[in-house]
Amino acid sequence: MTTVARSPVRRRVGGQIIAAFAAVYVIWGSTYLFIRIAVETMPPLLMAGVRYIIAGGVLLAITSRMRKPADDPIGRPQWRACAIAGALLLLLGNGGIAYGEQFVASGVVALLVATVPLFIAILGAVFLGQRLRRIAIAGIVIGLAGTAVLLRPGGGAADPGHMLLVLVSPLAWAIGSLYTTRGPLPKRAMVATGMEMLCGGVMLVIAGLAVGEASTVHLDKISVASWLSLLYLIVFGALVGFSAYVWLLGHAPTTAVATYAYVNPLVAVLLGWAVLGERVTGQTLIAGALIVAAVAFILSRPPLPAKRRPDVPVAGAV
Repeated sequence: MTTVARSPVRRRVGGQIIAAFAAVYVIWGSTYLFIRIAVETMPPLLMAGVRYIIAGGVLLAITSRMRKPADDPIGRPQWRACAIAGALLLLLGNGGIAYGEQFVASGVVALLVATVPLFIAILGAVFLGQRLRRIAIAGIVIGLAGTAVLLRPGGGAADPGHMLLVLVSPLAWAIGSLYTTRGPLPKRAMVATGMEMLCGGVMLVIAGLAVGEASTVHLDKISVASWLSLLYLIVFGALVGFSAYVWLLGHAPTTAVATYAYVNPLVAVLLGWAVLGERVTGQTLIAGALIVAAVAFILSRPPLPAKRRPDVPVAGAV
């Protein structure tokens, strides 16, 4: 009788976990595709800014209805910390991705962004004195080799100069991820995420206006596909994806959740090839295999402290 009573609960929880993993794997892997479609007729920084202002506002509206713990105040220090995190993760991180996808194939961008754990491991060792295990060191070497293969001219992947520019995004995301483990951000993951999105979104809009993107906005020339892609990025990429990620952190082992870091690039490359007809060269496949293997090595023995704030993903989800 006990077994019969528990089995439906197990099936339900198992189904929820599977759905959450599917959301993180597929949705975040697909965001590179939809960013590429959105920036075809929308300026990249303004597009990303609008996306995160709306998503952040919705998250804060939802979380404001929840009970506020006495030990989790929201004041000037928290907003300042979220602004710093938003500048690193969204303005430089995601803004760089949106800008870069004008010139670099979405699948290649995803592979470059997958180097975030490499940068986290290197920066943690150099600046925070974190001790790297041998498998993490091996992962760094393999990942750097994969990045070098991807950037090598003549392979047909993309212009090396634009790919180097895209590499600013994972570097900024790595710095931001390290900061979020130590900065005075709100303890409630969804609150912190909403505040970061709102701050980062405002900065993206300011940056877009500063570089003159407003003059390129012609509403009558924005395609339906771009509008739908922006809607997808707001609803699924930001709201559903982040919610599933945060929920998974409380219901599945962290090592299992971290697997999205090397599944997302594979999904992105596949979608870019299947939907956009992006060319997948032998050089891209070799580089991708090396980078994905490197991420798997590093995440199997993470160099970061075991106790982390789960406010944002650590591997550059877009």
